[in-house]
Amino acid sequence: MLRTLDVLLLLCLTGAVNALYKQWIPDTNYENETNWDKKHVPCGSDVAVFSSERKVSVFVETKHAVHEMRLPANGEFILNSGAGFYVVSGQDPGCGAGVTTKFKDSESLEWFDPALWQAASSLGDLQSGNFLFSVHEESVPCRYDDVVFKKLSSFRVDTSSSQTNIPVKSVSVLGKMFQDKPNFSQYLSSRSGRLQFHGSSAVTVGEPGCDDPTGCNCGNTVNRQQICRTVTCAPVNCEKPLLPEGHCCDICGAIVTINYAAGFKLQTYRDRIHNLFLTLPKYESIQLGISKVLKSQKLMGILPFGTTPEIQVVILDGENGKQAASLAQDIVRDALSHGSDIGVAQAKFQASSGGGQHGGIAGVVAGAVVGVLALIALIIVLVLLVHKEVIRMPSLSTLASLRHFQRRNGTTDLDGTPDHGYDNPMFDNPSMLPDIVGLYGGKDINTISFTPTGIHFVNPVYDENETEFNA
Repeated sequence: MLRTLDVLLLLCLTGAVNALYKQWIPDTNYENETNWDKKHVPCGSDVAVFSSERKVSVFVETKHAVHEMRLPANGEFILNSGAGFYVVSGQDPGCGAGVTTKFKDSESLEWFDPALWQAASSLGDLQSGNFLFSVHEESVPCRYDDVVFKKLSSFRVDTSSSQTNIPVKSVSVLGKMFQDKPNFSQYLSSRSGRLQFHGSSAVTVGEPGCDDPTGCNCGNTVNRQQICRTVTCAPVNCEKPLLPEGHCCDICGAIVTINYAAGFKLQTYRDRIHNLFLTLPKYESIQLGISKVLKSQKLMGILPFGTTPEIQVVILDGENGKQAASLAQDIVRDALSHGSDIGVAQAKFQASSGGGQHGGIAGVVAGAVVGVLALIALIIVLVLLVHKEVIRMPSLSTLASLRHFQRRNGTTDLDGTPDHGYDNPMFDNPSMLPDIVGLYGGKDINTISFTPTGIHFVNPVYDENETEFNA
């Protein structure tokens, strides 16, 4: 029997199967040379200048000597243990000639810029630099992700977007993790929180993690315009550029689309692809991202009628997509051989170098299902159009008139003249309904008889007064 500690550890690992950590890359640390316009940290002979018009939060890790420091009107220094400043009145021998060094502006750093985030499947991978590749929408924190700002670090990020809130699972700042809304809201309203987070949208925590073993859709499609606005697409030189779901730019590489079945587990499949293929020397330059996406379905390629979840594998390389196509073929072959064991029903790929391949045991069934769904959708559309009177159905009287017209005019001779059959002198002309004199041997005979029981036609060779017929 498992001990209590083992059970808790198992539950934690199970809950973190599909968890991703997104780490903010830039910082406003004093020791970061890239934060100064002279590309070096001010020393004892220098003048350190912070713009008086900017708000800034600056983390200081150690002691620093300066000749002079000009501070902002609204800012803060976060001092690590033993950190601080001291002033050198003359020239610092180890510094050389003094210069004026300005701290760079960090106002333009945006939350929805994919280039400013790193993704990993664990905190350990974040620290070791084992990062994951993602499409642009998934490079920015998703609602199921844990957001990390480096432990010994300060920052300033613009959270402006078209949405009121930016939901995430948790946020870690200066080594403290916030998982519930009240505590994080209190931090955001503090002086440090106002200096570090600014913009029209509020970051909120407390979202549940992804508990679906097949993975969860990121949910950043609503922010696509905001995300792609920050992306500059590089030119592509491949034969057939591809645009993956959730990406802002065309790529040279390959896309594998997987329809999953019972038993599929996204994290297990990630590990399988990594262990089988990405460890091979020929694929060492490959960038590969695996995630669940919602593929838009369109009736006859035009009318959208919903979305279908599927697993998307995006493969990039530095050789115009040639190695990516080779890896895509390997992945599809693996799905064809072991699909029933790993929960893959169908796999197909498209490559920027041309070509594609299908694999799986449910391709025909899936095609039939899609066809039936398309037919049902067409019937529903027609019913809605008739209900809204966009299309009118012919009435019963119209159909009856049409059938009558067809009976009277549908038969013609070979020369195109309508064929009315044999003439009937009694009924083809209403004026001939009265008696016809001499028609039967010159004797007047009533051809129509009106009786109390109805109207009868009279047979001239039959005498109604006779009870039997004599030859």
